[in-house]
Amino acid sequence: MANNPKPTGEYAVGTLTHTIYTDREEVLAPGTKRNIPVRVYYPVLKESVEGLSKARYMSRELAQSLKKIMHAPINVDKAEARGENFSECYENAPKIEGQKFPLITFSHGFGSYMEANSFLCLELASHGYVVISVGHPYDAALCEYEDGTKIPLYKDAMKRQYEPMLPGMFSALKLTKTKGTDRELAEKLYELQYKYCNFILSRIDEWKIDTMNAVDYAKEELSDMIDFSNGIGATGHSLGGVTSYLLCIEKEEFACGANLDGAAFGHKKDMILRKPFAQMSCKGNLSVETKVHLDHTEPVFQAVFNKMQHIAFSDMKHLIPSKMIVGGLDPDLAHEYVCKIHLELFDSYLKKTKAHPELTGCEQITIKEYQPDIAG
Repeated sequence: MANNPKPTGEYAVGTLTHTIYTDREEVLAPGTKRNIPVRVYYPVLKESVEGLSKARYMSRELAQSLKKIMHAPINVDKAEARGENFSECYENAPKIEGQKFPLITFSHGFGSYMEANSFLCLELASHGYVVISVGHPYDAALCEYEDGTKIPLYKDAMKRQYEPMLPGMFSALKLTKTKGTDRELAEKLYELQYKYCNFILSRIDEWKIDTMNAVDYAKEELSDMIDFSNGIGATGHSLGGVTSYLLCIEKEEFACGANLDGAAFGHKKDMILRKPFAQMSCKGNLSVETKVHLDHTEPVFQAVFNKMQHIAFSDMKHLIPSKMIVGGLDPDLAHEYVCKIHLELFDSYLKKTKAHPELTGCEQITIKEYQPDIAG
């Protein structure tokens, strides 16, 4: 963990955790309420963190859960022994008095965890954004709460991604290999999701509400450091990225968003995206992400990462050495471009410090801008 990327912005990063207690019934644990853990990353002055200890990166229990679910060989004990199991942020660091920053929400992937994209969140915070990473209980590898409560992944979660499992998995795999126009592929995904993916669709609905609970918390408790004047940004990985896409369509508060390699589950044929958006993809998932390029009134940006596996759009690109799991793209290059695309998008449409994102690809990463295809 010693070679993890360091934030490059003008600010150091503070962090805090919070539990949002709701009155929502937890459908995966009848008789209980759905309580949402969040981790907040926020800009602080670099001189204010001198002498403070960095936040711990990962618990032993979380590492064990990831090993079981993702087969991720993360050795926390070795990192602890070397003093490397920390994150580039500081627990409860003093806020900058009198200064406010735009808000970005982040959602992890299905079966992942709240800090799974901490390297991206830290980079955004260091450049002057408050980022709230939302934990989705029973859908995460492990949700860890301030009071010590730990909620593991719902026991049937992986079995129910497709129902029935084998025909659904076969159909999804076949779709990733299918050729066609963006419209034709979006139609095929539309048919697949309502035939095999009703459980996943129901989880997306819960995640959207989880995120809006986090937005309400930010408005009530963090208004002293958040500037809401230009709206909110949304991003996420995999199913969390799809959640950000749908929130940008459905909720007026969201001004722009990004999706890290999430297949466009949850979309409806008549959906129109009226916010600027960025879709980042590995080549293997292009055929299930085409809806994001269609039916929009504002610019949409597509970045395709060659030699990249799906899981590598998270911190795993630095934590797992196996190219079979994360792909062969240099992790520092992947991180650089993921961060660059987010910052260009949010600086342009959330901070509004520039007129338009300046995005140029490289040999391994191609970037395309889709102009609006529907009148605003």
